[in-house]
Amino acid sequence: MFDFLWNLGSFIVALGILITAHEYGHFWVARRCGVKVERFSIGFGKAIWRKVGKDGTEYVVALIPLGGYVKMLDERVEDVPEQLKDQAFNRKSVWQRIAIVAAGPLANFLFAIFALYVMYLIGVPTIKPVIDSVSADSPAAVVRLNDKPEQILAIDGQQVRNWEEVNLALMAHIGDPSVAITLAPVDRVQDAGNSRTYELDTRQWQFDPEKQLPSSSLGLNPYRPAITPEIAVVDGGSAAELGGLKKGDMIVAVNGQPYTGWDAFSNTIRASADTPMQLTVRRQGEQLKLDVTPKATQGRDGQTIGVMGIVPVAENWPENMRLQMQYGIVDAFGAALDKTWKLIDVSVSMFGKLFTGEVSVKNLSGPISIAQGAGNSAEFGLVYFLGFLALISVNLGIVNLLPLPVLDGGHLMYYLVEVVTGKPVPERIQEIGFRFGAALLLMLMSVALFNDFARL
Repeated sequence: MFDFLWNLGSFIVALGILITAHEYGHFWVARRCGVKVERFSIGFGKAIWRKVGKDGTEYVVALIPLGGYVKMLDERVEDVPEQLKDQAFNRKSVWQRIAIVAAGPLANFLFAIFALYVMYLIGVPTIKPVIDSVSADSPAAVVRLNDKPEQILAIDGQQVRNWEEVNLALMAHIGDPSVAITLAPVDRVQDAGNSRTYELDTRQWQFDPEKQLPSSSLGLNPYRPAITPEIAVVDGGSAAELGGLKKGDMIVAVNGQPYTGWDAFSNTIRASADTPMQLTVRRQGEQLKLDVTPKATQGRDGQTIGVMGIVPVAENWPENMRLQMQYGIVDAFGAALDKTWKLIDVSVSMFGKLFTGEVSVKNLSGPISIAQGAGNSAEFGLVYFLGFLALISVNLGIVNLLPLPVLDGGHLMYYLVEVVTGKPVPERIQEIGFRFGAALLLMLMSVALFNDFARL
């Protein structure tokens, strides 16, 4: 229940911030163009807070936090007094109307830059993209590693500094026949001439976003510090706690067989749902035998698996694999601008491939996935929540620019037709377009919600 409330609260906060930024873009430009704004609302439905400003605009926070709107004076919607007609939206030039409509998505892009700017000022602790092996029979099988782990330097010539940037760059190449990856030994990254570039054949690339990251689906296995047999965390009320396991216990044997590693131990737990396991542990120099029965739960693939509720102690990351992405007041702006452009580029590419069929509709996410992402990022801390806000803000801006008549992009499409023809698109044609756009948008939202429920 706590996780649900945390995710819901984080979702409402994130959505409220992004909607406010979007609608304020419309509001600010409308005011500059001399349009009278009657209402600025965050949310729909019954107002839970309202205030009329000195400018005559009614500011509202409504009960349903799933959108917002800026209500402008418009003769097409209601009768307008003669003395106010020059302040009506429909009386403004087509270029002013274009500016007002485009300001919403533009505000989302500007907010993304701001969020990332603050994030880089604070500093983001991250891990360099180091791999220690590649999977056989995978697109990455052509890579030949040296004895030591190697760091990914670039994807198709685009420099990458951490795993997030690696996966972001790889996503842009989903559906492409190949992708180039540049590597260098982790202890000789700065030495000229040590990098090597491999061309990965991605024509048969199978990527399931519900189960894996783009990098792992290509067969690139990240370096991870060794996992010790010591238990770091025992969840309250878990099978481990009920079985007597405690923090600091050292796993010595599993079902009478010597402990051989965390992966093997984890696989045994998963295969032992509601089946007792005998564990031998060392506690304060004494060996104990405990019977622990993993609780049965449903995995992402729908199969029943066992869960014990413990987390092991892992060795520390080597210092040369850590990275603190922190910049000064000036450099942080450049980094934020670059990251925002990359997010826009990848998002536009993914939307294009979605409509051409190169990317499956399974990649669509709805409010449930966004809420989970908001909760997870907020739980990790402010810098991660800011990064999440930037990502969603960019996608919100791009979605609103799609040429569907119910979205900002559809209005812009009509206004551009007006620029070319010199006259507005007929009301009847606009109405047909709005109905078609609403139906298509509803269909996309339904698919996204279906994907969300399928991931639960």
